[in-house]
Amino acid sequence: MINAYKYLLLTFLLPVAALADERPNVLFCFSDDWGRYASIYQDPDRSGLNDVINTPALDAIGRSGVVFNNAFVSAPTCTPSRAAVVTGMPFYRCGTNAFLRCREYGKSRDPYKSLPGFSELLVKNDYHVMHWGKTTNKSAGRRDRKNELPINHFSQAVSAAADKEARKKEIFSLVRANFRTFLDDKKEGKPFFYWFGPHNSHRQWTRGSGKAIWGLDPDSLKGKVPAFLPDVHDVREDLADYLGEALAWDGMVNELVQELKARGELDNTLIIVSGDHGMPGMPHGKCNLHDFGSMVSLLVSWPQRVTPGRRVDDFVSLMDIAPTVLEATDTDRPDHMLAKSFLESLTSKKSGIIDAARDHVIIGRERHVGEARKDRTPYPSRALRTSDFLLIRNFKPKRAPMGDVYKSDATTEQLLKDHYLAYPDMDGSPTKVFLMNNRDSYPKYFDFAFSTRPEFELYDLKSDPDQIKNVATDPAYSKDLRDLTDRMMNELRETGDPRVIGDGNTFDRKPFVDPTFVPPPKKKKILKF
Repeated sequence: MINAYKYLLLTFLLPVAALADERPNVLFCFSDDWGRYASIYQDPDRSGLNDVINTPALDAIGRSGVVFNNAFVSAPTCTPSRAAVVTGMPFYRCGTNAFLRCREYGKSRDPYKSLPGFSELLVKNDYHVMHWGKTTNKSAGRRDRKNELPINHFSQAVSAAADKEARKKEIFSLVRANFRTFLDDKKEGKPFFYWFGPHNSHRQWTRGSGKAIWGLDPDSLKGKVPAFLPDVHDVREDLADYLGEALAWDGMVNELVQELKARGELDNTLIIVSGDHGMPGMPHGKCNLHDFGSMVSLLVSWPQRVTPGRRVDDFVSLMDIAPTVLEATDTDRPDHMLAKSFLESLTSKKSGIIDAARDHVIIGRERHVGEARKDRTPYPSRALRTSDFLLIRNFKPKRAPMGDVYKSDATTEQLLKDHYLAYPDMDGSPTKVFLMNNRDSYPKYFDFAFSTRPEFELYDLKSDPDQIKNVATDPAYSKDLRDLTDRMMNELRETGDPRVIGDGNTFDRKPFVDPTFVPPPKKKKILKF
């Protein structure tokens, strides 16, 4: 942090022009439920969902800086993921924020409260700070929710318009107007931090909007669907609608970048683009430790410092964003922070593997929605991801991973409207309903989504990139299973995971779990555009 006495001395010794603050601006674009969907992530060796989209703004950020090929969340559910990002701590060290919702019965000491968010530290370091949209409960500085409705509900707003192209442009202009207002309010020469957090890619979006708004033909996805999903029209349409929201996200990011260019602020702005977890409402997606739920985009640009056009294979956990931003902005880092800055990898001139120590990440989850299981218990899992393997340990394998069924006779319409009726830890979606309605015809895919899982899952990524063949019981992999398990458990113990220290049941008790708690009735949202 800038020393006040040193700064005062410099004001007497140096001319005014030399005192310009050269610390970078930071533009943090963090989308809700957006996984690894940008055309710059197309794989020439393997067809996939990115083949059918074109994201010029996101691609330009990657080309002007670094594309991180192995970026993962700490937890594939929004509150824990964001808690890890903002504090630079593993999600399991974030107290009640290791869960989506348990603050309603958090009446005992909560370690999360004592963890500073990195934007709080930027405010103290004299940054001009604002958070727009869905960000975090540690959003220091100013908050802005202006123009939030049409931006966050993009497909509904555009689908309701007679002139869809005009409405798209209008919503994009609102994104830029919000950013412009923030920048206009900044003192001359003062660096800024702007967190842009739309949640348009969070369900629900308008069915058929991928084709109606963006021209994404569901059948263009035929043969590109991951192996854990049935390659049928209903699923392809659901995927196309989601990819349409990724295109809307690209258009929003473009507005922010264009405003920076217009103001001459782009060169010294650190731009970080990512999302809090993978695709919602899908098997292996949100709330799952498989790549489809936990592997995300990470595109970083800083023209003044970063050599462009590089792809980095170092493993990065998104909790590493906090110390990276602090280091880049010359802001003091808290001593307790466990995450590691990746600024060295970012500013290197090399591609591929830069830091050999970055050869894995730890991922985990406890519980998404409070009502997932009738006794409100979590589904505790941890994973170790390396370049060769994904190891998952499910600590309570008898529990239902996506939760219980509350209404077995629910209709399709009811299931689409209220995902709490069955398997609540999977968001409501046409794909979810298809799997439930066609369980007998597609039993393998139903099992991928909802069935109980063994204590250990091990996937050989070279032969099984979609992670559908569990080899944990294969004798040929017994040494790999043992070595990976030992490595993961040792790291969890060293970093103080409550799931593996003490009796291992801290997260199964109050203030995290209260089976007697009755949540208040949910209010219906009425959207008007």
